[in-house]
Amino acid sequence: MLALSDGVFAIAMTLLALDITLPAGLDAAGFDEALSDVMPNVWAYALSFLVVAAFWRGHHQIFRYVRDVDGTVIKLALLGLGLIALMPFPTTLLAEYGDLPEAVAVYSGAVAATGATQLALTVVLWKRPWLGSRALPGSVARNDMADLASTVLVFAVAVPLAFASPSAAKLWWAVLIPVKMVTGRRGKRLRAAAQ
Repeated sequence: MLALSDGVFAIAMTLLALDITLPAGLDAAGFDEALSDVMPNVWAYALSFLVVAAFWRGHHQIFRYVRDVDGTVIKLALLGLGLIALMPFPTTLLAEYGDLPEAVAVYSGAVAATGATQLALTVVLWKRPWLGSRALPGSVARNDMADLASTVLVFAVAVPLAFASPSAAKLWWAVLIPVKMVTGRRGKRLRAAAQ
């Protein structure tokens, strides 16, 4: 399961960069213009790389305590991987049409759906301790669920917000920065105490 997951995450991360190109043979003025035109692709790539990397890290943390999987775990994991594999599409929409509400809403919805799937997977594994090599400590599971729930909430709220103001929806995503700092530090502490 982890080998397949690592492969899907690696391919998705690689595909994020495919839209970042400049035509060959440009003069200085053409180069400056082309570089300016490709910058939204670079920023969308950077954002999506961080998002996908965070989901990859979370996926590994979830499966750290798992020894066996059942049908529900496999279905949720495959759904999550399918959503990760799809991330290059909303990333391209965001890069090319980031000022349109639909593009920002689709991107926000894709991240929210991926987070919801990973949250469901965390809950299922926590509620099925017999699948683990050892039980996922409740404090660690609750912190991981709070972390994922914050991602789902912020990106889900950004979907309707995008239709009022795409810029406000993108700024709203920044709410996650302090939240992730707090849950990340707490998660590190809890994991160290559980070892």
